[in-house]
Amino acid sequence: MSCRVALLKLARRGVIELPESTGASFGKPGEPADSAPWRWLTIETKLAALGPIRLIPVDSGQAELSQTWWAMMRAHHPLGAGPLCGAQLRYLVACEAGWLGGLSFSAPAWRLAPRDAWIGWDDATRQAGLSQVVANSRFLIVPGVKVPHLASHVLGQALKRLAQDWQRRYGVTPVLVETFVDRSRYRGTCYRAANWILLGQTQGRGRQDRRHAHESGIKDIWMYPLQTRWQAALAAHGVAPPARRRTPADWAEEEFGDCRLPDARLQARLLSLARDFYARPMARVPQACGTRAKTKAAYRFLDHEHTTLDILLQPHYRATEARLQEQAIMLAVQDTTSLNTVHAATEGIGPIGSQACGPQGLHLHSTLAFSPQARARPWGFSMGSAGRAMRRTLARRRSVIACRSRRRKASSG
Repeated sequence: MSCRVALLKLARRGVIELPESTGASFGKPGEPADSAPWRWLTIETKLAALGPIRLIPVDSGQAELSQTWWAMMRAHHPLGAGPLCGAQLRYLVACEAGWLGGLSFSAPAWRLAPRDAWIGWDDATRQAGLSQVVANSRFLIVPGVKVPHLASHVLGQALKRLAQDWQRRYGVTPVLVETFVDRSRYRGTCYRAANWILLGQTQGRGRQDRRHAHESGIKDIWMYPLQTRWQAALAAHGVAPPARRRTPADWAEEEFGDCRLPDARLQARLLSLARDFYARPMARVPQACGTRAKTKAAYRFLDHEHTTLDILLQPHYRATEARLQEQAIMLAVQDTTSLNTVHAATEGIGPIGSQACGPQGLHLHSTLAFSPQARARPWGFSMGSAGRAMRRTLARRRSVIACRSRRRKASSG
């Protein structure tokens, strides 16, 4: 999706020329349009009588769960099963008796006048903050399930875990959720009962209706904030970082000089560690730091609650964006590396090949920005789809560091 958008923008600017578009089928490969009949649950009872209600995440690698979700949506949802746009999460709703329904969250609408005015977005802030908005793109309770208050209860459960699940998969914490309810079919009662906010109505245009030619029906717009200070969180992404008071002394200050840490000592330690690790990139922490005092300070820094991976990478992202804005065209070179971890004590990783019992590790997908000149130089680096794996790795490293620190204190005491 992102690649397609980028190509279309380049074509409109005249930088590249694209061939004529052709029709495409978005049906799921290997599955006929009319799948075999499924036996969906039929039950009529009270919510308390259902017992525990669980939301089960559905990943593409879980064939049976994925087929159930697709078959359920194709059979009962007015919009079918998809395709869903951009980043996405899918869930099945289950109880002891069987499947009750399903729902999904995916990318939001690019432009939505009532939403953007409600948030206070202009084009710049909308483009910067849109990644923190997600859409509840599908929600279904199987027609045979007649349970009062079930739908709003499921929505409540989903919203409690959405931010954490989305952060774990995509490295972004959503702040706001939107959805659209077809006024000709539904009244949005379950969203109202789950404390969603009715914002207004759409103009009846679809997501791809650039020429105002397609009537898709007017829909109600419902919004749900996931944070109490959601407006400040979304507006902050449109504010340029503060200008530095002086010219950076070296690359470490250029990349990490405006890192927003709560203590000046943490800021100074970050720059010191960056220079030490740059000088000896293959060395272990004690070897790179050189002295016992600097090693202990490095462990304390890595164990601090405010030195998370997201916080430490933000200044580098901002520095990279500032460099790229000075260039007319940049090349974003991507590559995937498989990191094979063989240590028996390593936890939280999975298969990196086609077999579950094969090599274990994680996939690192990196993007490096280059200028298109003959002697290209790198302008910045990012690790998009490896965020959650790297966060798990850093979390495990923090745990090991904390254990070592406690052992040192115990032995010295």
